[in-house]
Amino acid sequence: MRTSSKLLLCLMAATMSLPSQALNIFTCEPEYAALATELAPEASIYSATSALQDPHHVQARPSLIAKLRRADLMICAGSELEIGWLPMLQMKSNNPKVRDGQPGVLYAADVVDALGKLDKVDRSMGDVHAGGNPHFHFSPTRIEQIAEAITAKLILLDPSSKAVYQQKLADFRERWQQAESKWAQQAQPLKGQKVVAYHSSYLYLFDWLGMEQIGDLEPKPGLPPTTSHLASLLELTETNKPMAIIYTGYQDSRGANWLSKRAGVPALQLPFGPGVDGIDTLFELYDKVIADLLAAAAEK
Repeated sequence: MRTSSKLLLCLMAATMSLPSQALNIFTCEPEYAALATELAPEASIYSATSALQDPHHVQARPSLIAKLRRADLMICAGSELEIGWLPMLQMKSNNPKVRDGQPGVLYAADVVDALGKLDKVDRSMGDVHAGGNPHFHFSPTRIEQIAEAITAKLILLDPSSKAVYQQKLADFRERWQQAESKWAQQAQPLKGQKVVAYHSSYLYLFDWLGMEQIGDLEPKPGLPPTTSHLASLLELTETNKPMAIIYTGYQDSRGANWLSKRAGVPALQLPFGPGVDGIDTLFELYDKVIADLLAAAAEK
């Protein structure tokens, strides 16, 4: 009996000394994968999309279904950005942890105030989001708020590692605030600069830096540029000379290049998220975007 008791105690002690199992985190966009990596570096983190992929339009592929089936936590932008594919993915994965309303789900739109909210939406308005613009990751303040919400979820799902998650958040917050101060100083020459952009992809960036988007390459959200719309933008640039015509890596460059050539304004492809052009973190993303904008302003 004594031997059995000692063996049981040894097994219990060994079990208690084992580290908690790393969480599986599924993110809809690469910016949230990068943020989760800052806060839970030991977790297994997967992004359903890349920065070269339009997050509005994604196929519910078997590989994505398998990843979501194993997820303990799902982090997405929300505000209907993923409405065309995420519900199907959730249904097919058959994972109760990541059903809406469960502790394993976090939509960034639920924890920040969105720009561009609309009281009424109809089909004539194009691909708009009534809940506001979902591209929150170019707002430093909102990134910090989302980081706090992610940390709260991590602690809820893995309470034994609470102190670790709190320390990671404190470390990220300190570095992020220092970087934000640096970026704000560097970006002073961009304040008041005018741009034409594709979609409202960089709305939060322009809002933060005090820039003005005077035109949109889309005649309506989700619709490609038409000849008549581009002609109207050309007239606009003659009276309101923009600094640049901006688009992302997943948007068609033809309209931007057409307008650039005729207006004499540089077309500038900005990175839209981590995972491209050697950009692995949100810090590197902001560094690159601000550097590219400053180079365009200097060229002007």
